[in-house]
Amino acid sequence: MDDLLFGARDKRGDWKPKEPAVSAPLFRFPPSPAAILRWLPHYFLPYNVAWAASAYVWWRWVIPDPQTTQTLGFAWIARLFAINCLAVLTFYGGVELRLYWRRTQATRFKYDARWPAERRDPTFFFGRQDLDNALRTFVSGMPIWTGVEVLLLHAFAAGWVPTLHFADHPVYFAALALFMPVLHETHFYLVHRAIHWPPLYARVHRVHHNSINASPWSSLSMHPVEHLAYFAVALWHLVLPSNPLMAIYQLHYAGFGAIVGHVGFDKIEVGADAAIDSHAYIHYLHHKHFEVNYGDGLVPFDRWFGTFHDGSAQGEAAMQARWEKKRALAKAKEAAKAAR
Repeated sequence: MDDLLFGARDKRGDWKPKEPAVSAPLFRFPPSPAAILRWLPHYFLPYNVAWAASAYVWWRWVIPDPQTTQTLGFAWIARLFAINCLAVLTFYGGVELRLYWRRTQATRFKYDARWPAERRDPTFFFGRQDLDNALRTFVSGMPIWTGVEVLLLHAFAAGWVPTLHFADHPVYFAALALFMPVLHETHFYLVHRAIHWPPLYARVHRVHHNSINASPWSSLSMHPVEHLAYFAVALWHLVLPSNPLMAIYQLHYAGFGAIVGHVGFDKIEVGADAAIDSHAYIHYLHHKHFEVNYGDGLVPFDRWFGTFHDGSAQGEAAMQARWEKKRALAKAKEAAKAAR
């Protein structure tokens, strides 16, 4: 595909879309039913349906029965961990292999024209971003992902929390399924803002931001504390009336869905004239500028709190103005402190 039909490339070769990034119309005021109806298919396809389908596959063929999960046994936990790792290796590794190793679409639709592994960087283990990111995913991310999953399954099976059944509450579960992306976005935004607090950023979140030029393996490259806070979104299903299948969907939305914001390409080509929108631009701008776009645009938290950057020249100017104001306030505090 000709990516210049959809965007422009600067002198460095970096690509950006013609249209600025927008947040979903779901919480826009005054509401626009027509805009919501036009946007609604994107709420389901392709990602939300894929994560829901994966949760069902796990529930149907991977997760042991409640009689087994009622007891914490090494065999079923190890099997679940192995299958989770294999799934992430296949999915994340397959996307990374196609786009970053084989480079099947070269730099078409790639925001940053550089490749993460072009030079050795002491910031990363063994000087390699891809290797560092993959190690952090499997050494820290997958044990914590599986640990949260085991806790959820055990809690429901042991009767720590009540289990609701679809047949008894079909309308409630339909509403809960529609609400779960909003729950994810809200949890993610709150955690994300918290770990950008300088002491937490320096000790925790900086690990993730080492990957300024993110790739698929960057998605779950985090400090263990961030992994725990990120995957804790599924624990809301121990508070909300729910059941294990819905909790696994929430976990898969976080685990598999993390790749959406880190793929590094605006569109993934699936044919000569066909491509899937990645919806990665908002989060790419966060990795590029650090202090914008703490959410992903489903719930417009960044618009509400003045940290949204849409990638346009106006968005750049607004960001620079916020930074200048922040610097001026910091200087004023230093001057006041020195005058005491």
